[in-house]
Amino acid sequence: MSYTIGIDIGSTTSKCILLDSQRIIVAKALVQAGTGTDGPARAYGKVLKEAGLKREDIAYIMSTGYGRASFEEADANMSELSCHAKGVYRTMPDIRTIIDIGGQDAKVIRLNDKGSISNFVMNDKCAAGTGRFLEVMANILQLEVKELESYALRAKEPVKISSTCTVFAESEVISQLSKNVDVSDLIAGICGSVASRVAGLAKRIGIQNQVCMSGGVAKNGGVRGSLERELGTEIFYSEDAQYMGAYGAAIFASEKV
Repeated sequence: MSYTIGIDIGSTTSKCILLDSQRIIVAKALVQAGTGTDGPARAYGKVLKEAGLKREDIAYIMSTGYGRASFEEADANMSELSCHAKGVYRTMPDIRTIIDIGGQDAKVIRLNDKGSISNFVMNDKCAAGTGRFLEVMANILQLEVKELESYALRAKEPVKISSTCTVFAESEVISQLSKNVDVSDLIAGICGSVASRVAGLAKRIGIQNQVCMSGGVAKNGGVRGSLERELGTEIFYSEDAQYMGAYGAAIFASEKV
C-alpha cells in the first residue's frame, strides 16, 4: 500500500489530506494557521498520527496554496488553481464553474468536460470579496466568522454596503451600527457585498452550469445565497469544500507515484 499527501497552505489555514493507493481518503486535518506559522507542520503531523504512519511511509507529498513553496517536506508543489480544479472535478464531475473564495483572494475557474481548466480569473489585489473581508467585519461586530451565516439567514431587510474597499466598508459598518441597524440585516449586507464582488469576477469569464463553491467561505449560507441571487443559478458545495485544494494536490501526488 502506497500513500500520498496533499497539503494546501493558505494565508490563514492549512489543510492536509492523506490518500491510500486507491485514492481513498485515509486522514485529513485542518489547522487555523497558514503560511509563516507552524500550521502546515501541525496539519501534516495530524494526518500522519491519525493514519498511524511515518514520513518514510509516504510515497509522495504535493503542496499547494499561498505558501506552497515554503513546505520543506513536499516533493513538489503545484498551483492552487490546478489543485482546486482536480479536487472539485473528482468530487463533483458535473461542475463546470468553480468559485473559490480564500482568505486573501478569490478565484473563478472554468472547467471543460474533461476537468481541465479552460479559463480563470482572480482577485488577489484587494481584500474585498475575500475571507479576510468577512474576518474584519466579524471582528467589528465581535462575532466569530462562523456565526455570520446564522445572522444573515435571519435578515429581513439587508443593508446595502456600498463601499468596495475593506477600509471604507469598515467605516460604513461602524456608521450603520451607530444608527442601531439590525445586526442580522447588516450581516446580510456584508455577505451580499462579498457576493457582489465575486459575481463581478465570475461574469468576466461567463458562468457555465453547474456551479460550485470551494474554500472555507463556501459553507457560509449567507454568501452562498447572495451569490445564487447575483448569478441567477444554484450553487453546489461539498461539506469538504475547504479541503478541495489539498484533495487535488493529493491526487496529483498519487499520479506521480
